[in-house]
Amino acid sequence: MIDKLKLYRGQSFDPFFNLAVEEYLLQNTDEGCCTLYLWQNQNTVVIGRNQNAFKECRTTLLEDEGGKLARRLSGGGAVFHDLGNLNFTFLVPTADYDLDKQLKVIELACEKLGVKVERSGRNDILADGRKFSGNAFYKNGPRAYHHGTLMVDVDGEKMGRYLNPSKAKLSSKGVDSVRSRVVNLKELASDTTIELLSQKLAEAFGQVYGLPYEEIGLTEQDKAAMQPLFEKYSSWEWRLGREIPFTFECGERFPWGSVQIQLMVDGGRVKEAEVYSDSMDWSIAEKLKQAFEGKSFSEAELCLAAEKACPDIASDICRMIQEQEI
Repeated sequence: MIDKLKLYRGQSFDPFFNLAVEEYLLQNTDEGCCTLYLWQNQNTVVIGRNQNAFKECRTTLLEDEGGKLARRLSGGGAVFHDLGNLNFTFLVPTADYDLDKQLKVIELACEKLGVKVERSGRNDILADGRKFSGNAFYKNGPRAYHHGTLMVDVDGEKMGRYLNPSKAKLSSKGVDSVRSRVVNLKELASDTTIELLSQKLAEAFGQVYGLPYEEIGLTEQDKAAMQPLFEKYSSWEWRLGREIPFTFECGERFPWGSVQIQLMVDGGRVKEAEVYSDSMDWSIAEKLKQAFEGKSFSEAELCLAAEKACPDIASDICRMIQEQEI
């Protein structure tokens, strides 16, 4: 049961530092405490934990123009952050994770700005029928978080230039409709600023939970303890990973998300595997990767491995593999 609230307002626009703060706050989440972390990144594309960076983002263009590519812990798709966007993270013990209550904080804050909002599916919040907030989730043992974007005055031209929509998304929605599906809150409430939205979120946080919040900061000791996390998030290995020299590849978009499978096959067995996905379940890609490695390169054995690793989606994975006519 939540009996204590904490609020931390980010002091940096660096995505690697901010993601390190997020994981550090998660690691240090107390029993019975919900922490709301408000933060901003400057000129950044953030991809989901299991996405292929090179397929989701025009990485060279982004970095040539002074931007940064970051990878988060949670699943889901790629998003663009600039100083017209405000990010939020609710960090709680897993036993106290309450998505409905967390989303009510966002909804109430927007109502205070005069914007009527609605939920769409599992991970979007809409205003005027268009998306202004995308959400993602991460649970690991006794602690969990729910985070998302809040578009106030995002540069749509840059967002369209850096993000690289998948062919499946393009064929199903079209480029123009992908762009038209988003809206800045400032278009709907012209007085909205990042500062005003932050204030309304803090007010709503206390009201929804019915508790006062304590505003917290980071000590020098905290920052020193975070250094390994900063090094992880800023590393080439974490951000860009690797594309293996594969001998087999297949991919498809399903209702639960897209998946791309690459297998390096040697002597009739899967020597290495890479699996990319924008599924909200961040564990799917790693489970499939581990399941495929070492298996015989046959339709039957790959399908059996998928069924054991991810039974809920195995029928989709198996059908996709069977269509490749191995």
